[in-house]
Amino acid sequence: MRQVSRASKLAKGATLWAMIALSAAAYASSPIPAEKIAVAKSALQRAEQSGAPEFAPREMAAARDKLARAEKAAADHNKQSATQLAEQADVDAQLAEATAQRTKSHKAAMEFDSSMQALRQESQRSSTN
Repeated sequence: MRQVSRASKLAKGATLWAMIALSAAAYASSPIPAEKIAVAKSALQRAEQSGAPEFAPREMAAARDKLARAEKAAADHNKQSATQLAEQADVDAQLAEATAQRTKSHKAAMEFDSSMQALRQESQRSSTN
């Protein structure tokens, strides 16, 4: 009788430890919303510095909205939603930054082409005189 009780206690103890280990593994394997939110905030700052508010306002608005929603979800302890929204805000901010850089590059190329055209015209005038 005593051996059955001891075996039962050992089984319960092993089950408890297994549950703790599984819980710890599940917690460790899921992304932490605070870190994802920090990454998204950093991406937003880079986008703002790249001129995205001017050149990619829709993308910036989407990134800001999702970041605000991620922060609210994190405050409400909705870990999954906070993580997903923070990741989406990060991607939107990266898109805004890339769009701004592309637009600025295109604008610079157009200005360069215009300058080259003006130089060609000036050169042709000089050579005909």
